[in-house]
Amino acid sequence: MQLNDLLYKVSIQAVCGNTSIEVSDLQMDSRLVTPGCCFFAVIGAVNDGHQFIPEAIKRGATAIICQEMPNNRVDGVTYIKVLNVSVACGIMAHCFFGAPSEKMKLVGVTGTNGKTTIVTLLYKLFSSLDFTCGLVSTVENIIGGKHLPSTQTTPDAISLNKLLRDMLNAGCSYVFMEVSSHAIHQNRIEGLLFTGAIFTNITHDHLDYHKTFNEYIRVKKSWFDSLPSSAFALSNIDDRRGEVMLQNTSAKRLFYGLKTLADFKGKVLDNSLMGLHMMINESEVYFKVAGEFNAYNLLAVYGAAVILTGQKEQVLTNLSNITGAKGRFEITPGVNGQIIGIVDYAHTPDALLNVLTTITHLRKGNEKIITVVGCGGNRDKAKRPVMAQVACEYSDKVIFTSDNPRNEDPVTILKEMEAGVNPGSRKKFITIPDRREAIKTAVSLSDNEDIILIAGKGHEKYQEINGVKYDFSDKEVLEEMFSLMDK
Repeated sequence: MQLNDLLYKVSIQAVCGNTSIEVSDLQMDSRLVTPGCCFFAVIGAVNDGHQFIPEAIKRGATAIICQEMPNNRVDGVTYIKVLNVSVACGIMAHCFFGAPSEKMKLVGVTGTNGKTTIVTLLYKLFSSLDFTCGLVSTVENIIGGKHLPSTQTTPDAISLNKLLRDMLNAGCSYVFMEVSSHAIHQNRIEGLLFTGAIFTNITHDHLDYHKTFNEYIRVKKSWFDSLPSSAFALSNIDDRRGEVMLQNTSAKRLFYGLKTLADFKGKVLDNSLMGLHMMINESEVYFKVAGEFNAYNLLAVYGAAVILTGQKEQVLTNLSNITGAKGRFEITPGVNGQIIGIVDYAHTPDALLNVLTTITHLRKGNEKIITVVGCGGNRDKAKRPVMAQVACEYSDKVIFTSDNPRNEDPVTILKEMEAGVNPGSRKKFITIPDRREAIKTAVSLSDNEDIILIAGKGHEKYQEINGVKYDFSDKEVLEEMFSLMDK
């Protein structure tokens, strides 16, 4: 495409060079630049893209999008100074890849917890309704039936628009996408046209990035504020910020909830490890996912599906036969089915509390709850002691272990967790830094009918230590330890 066509809707402050040039590709990484490429000098949390402009030009970039004009400019290269490079990148990427979000129904889901489950259930539901769908999630990306690995909850603007273009070319009429707070703040979704947006809840998370809880809320809300009047906004009315989130949106406002009058009202009639028995509006339904937190997820899915299709009965019928997302309250039976293992991605205090209270309500008698949990390195440190106390308060035995320590000392992380445990619970926990040994110990400590929760990593197939990702799956290790017990 021509550069001047891509610049439509971009807030330009200055131009140096010819805008009537062909652009062959878009890149934010100077190492990936090829001849005829447009390079975006994005200012990130760690690096300033402006310092990589010379390398991008050396590799063949003919257009530079920047916030500060370089002093030493190269003849034959066009420089465009804009107010915000990441915003310009989103707008230009959407245009470059043919504005795919305008040619399909794109539904985004944001909130601290529940995003992955909701988009996965929506993908499975609409696929069962004979629509060709796309999925953008923490676990994986799916184009029609083709599964692709996922590296981020929400990809960067260029990768995201390319992915949406590929989904459109594959015939996808619906795309369901997780929208993280990082993605909103970093303008990765800039330029996209959303058909609908769903808010799940908001609790303590990502304060290492957003610094304050109010800023975290503001970022989430800014997405709903930007929605067009043609879109719908569906929010959890039972969350204390469910109404505030939609306060200034131009979209059609709708709500779901269990405790408050809502457009999509649910009531849990029975909750067991086998699933949920619920009333949704006037219909009684059995579902294959368990836990009150999943009751909220199901309501969000039902609400969105009814808004989009109007097929109330068919939606409930198909939804009742669908299982949840990988690593989200994923049940693994132990020896002869007597011990129950549960793998869950819960990595925030609220998510861990939800899972443990659900397990507490689901146990029938004197089964012990044995929890294996850690906290990630280079992330919000404030939640570490809270996570530890929640685990001890709602479990019979707890093993603190390494999660993804990244570039931090695992022992230091564990000590920060231990500091949050009150004196009355200190006898409940032991600390085993090696995650494999921790899971092995949890299994060895269990008796018939006990419930083992492995929390924090869920679907992840790796453990990140000092910048290296080692193969590691909680589910696979748990299954291996169960099989050893059987011998």
